[in-house]
Amino acid sequence: MSSVKKNAERLIKKYPNRRLYDTQTSSYITLTDVKQLVLDNEEFTVVDAKSNEDLTRSILLQIILEEEASGVPMFSTGVLAQIIRYYGHAMQGMMGSYLEKNVEAFTDIQRKFTSATLDGKPFSPEMWSQFMNVQGPIMQGMMNNYIDQSKTLFVQMQEQMQNQSKSLFSAFPFMNPVVPPTDKK
Repeated sequence: MSSVKKNAERLIKKYPNRRLYDTQTSSYITLTDVKQLVLDNEEFTVVDAKSNEDLTRSILLQIILEEEASGVPMFSTGVLAQIIRYYGHAMQGMMGSYLEKNVEAFTDIQRKFTSATLDGKPFSPEMWSQFMNVQGPIMQGMMNNYIDQSKTLFVQMQEQMQNQSKSLFSAFPFMNPVVPPTDKK
C-alpha cells in the first residue's frame, strides 16, 4: 500500500471493549458513524487495535445486520438461506462475483437516474419518490427481464461447464463404467 493511499484511507481501530476509534478525528465513533462514512463514500479500513487484523468486512456485516433487523429488510429469508447454501459450494466464488457485478450495475443505473436533471434541477428525494411511484412498475418489469436473462445465461454457462467437464473426464475409466461381456452360446 502506498503512502498516498494510506493517507487517503481512513483508519479505524477496534478495541477489545468493542469501541471503534477513528484515527483521523482522534475520537471514538459508533456503527452509525461508520454507516455514515459508507453513505458518504469515504474509504476506510477497520483493524483490530492489538493484532492489526482487518475487520472491515465484519463491521460492514454488522451494519447490514442492524439494518436488516430494523425497518424493512432488503433480503428475504429465502434469499439469505440461498446465500448460505453457496458457502463451501464449488460455485461460491462465482456467486460472490455475480452478486458484486449485479450490485455495481444497479448502482450505475441509480447514479444515472440520480444525476439526471429535470428543468435544470437535480433529482431531489421527493422527485425521486414521485418518479418511482410512476415508473416503479416499469422498472420492476425491466429488473425482472434482466433477472430472467441473467438466469438463462447462468444456466447455459453451467450446462457448458458440465459438458466440458464430461468431455474432459470421459477418458478416465471411472467416467465410463466397464460392463463385463456376457457369454452368448
